Parts: sequence; C-alpha cells; structure tokens
Amino acid sequence: MTDETPRPLAVALRYDAPDAPHVVAVGRGELGQRIIDTAREHGVPLEQNPALAEALSAIELDTQIPEALYEAVAVIIAFIINAARAPRAQSHV
Repeated sequence: MTDETPRPLAVALRYDAPDAPHVVAVGRGELGQRIIDTAREHGVPLEQNPALAEALSAIELDTQIPEALYEAVAVIIAFIINAARAPRAQSHV
C-alpha cells in the first residue's frame, strides 16, 4: 500500500531590487509545511502555483532564479505587493 497523502512543497524567495529574486528555502513534506506555517505566522502572503514551485525547487539555494522564470515570478511578486497594499477587510458582526 502506498501513501497517497500529498506532501506540501514550499519555496521561499527573497527579492531585493534591482537584482533577480533568490531561492532562500525549499522544503517538501514536513519541512514544506514548516515553511508555509512560518510564512503565515509572519504575515507573508502565500501563492499556490505547483508547477512554478516544482521549477523553483530545482534551483540551488541562494541562487538567482533563471531568466526563463522571470515572468512567472514577476506575477507572484506583483500579487504579494498588491496584497500588502490592500486594506484589510473589516468584519462586521
């Protein structure tokens, strides 16, 4: 019997303009979940993109992302910037 439980994959990027983003953490399974949990604890917006995560997970840590992934990562960075600027929704009881 095989374990069919999905193993979360998480990739953390660091972006210091004008340089290209760097891969700073990659984890699958328990480590991936810890990366996700840590991001949530610190209010870091998360984006789910399994195909991009797989591509980024193959990049050596502390290495700039390859030019072929610039456009896909730019979409994620734009999402994060917009999420950080958006006013938080207020709940009404």
